[in-house]
Amino acid sequence: MRGNAGQRGSEEQTMHAGDARAATTPSARDERLAQAKHALREQVLAARAALSGAARAAASGVITGLLLGHPRYRAARCVAAYSAFGTEFDTGAFIRSVLGDGKALLLPRVDRSRRRLELCRVADPDAELRPGVWGILEPDPTRCEPVDAASLEFMLVPGVAFTARGERLGYGGGYYDGLIATLGHGVFKAAGAFSVQVLESLPLGPHDQRLDAVLTEAGCYSHADAAPPAETAGSQKQRP
Repeated sequence: MRGNAGQRGSEEQTMHAGDARAATTPSARDERLAQAKHALREQVLAARAALSGAARAAASGVITGLLLGHPRYRAARCVAAYSAFGTEFDTGAFIRSVLGDGKALLLPRVDRSRRRLELCRVADPDAELRPGVWGILEPDPTRCEPVDAASLEFMLVPGVAFTARGERLGYGGGYYDGLIATLGHGVFKAAGAFSVQVLESLPLGPHDQRLDAVLTEAGCYSHADAAPPAETAGSQKQRP
């Protein structure tokens, strides 16, 4: 691992100019950022996994209620979600409610050849989903075609960690950051997460996308919120 001036304390005063420049090159900064993200992912995923199944189920029920009661969800006619895996917030009840509410449901499929996510309309999750490359349920390409996201109004986004300001640390593939960057400003982007996933700050890069809200079992955070959240009635696989 490369050294840096902060680690060497008083030695920074005698550091050669060429070494100082090398320590601040984009590649060195990117490496330090990647290391910080990796360490934080491991920490938060361990904290999430330490929650009991009963605690995750109870919190998932509360989070689902907050999502379904959110004004932007209620007003939306087209909603994107995702199939949960592992110790994530359970999205199953949310997905069923989207269809039960008569809204169009879009779910993502990984296109690994082009390193991107495709959104596909799903009418029957039980029949139209199959395990993808990471074992995560996604639309079956023989039954569900990709659709234009122009009509999308509300999007549920997964992630490892978040802040009250809507900042997001994903699983490291960059798939969701790439998808979010293509969406119009009118799409409301929200995450459902457990309280242990909400931190004061995150190591972020220029391509990391911000969300409009983060909903936990403790309540709803939005861009302007600081802790505590506003009260509202009502061995891990790696996701892209």
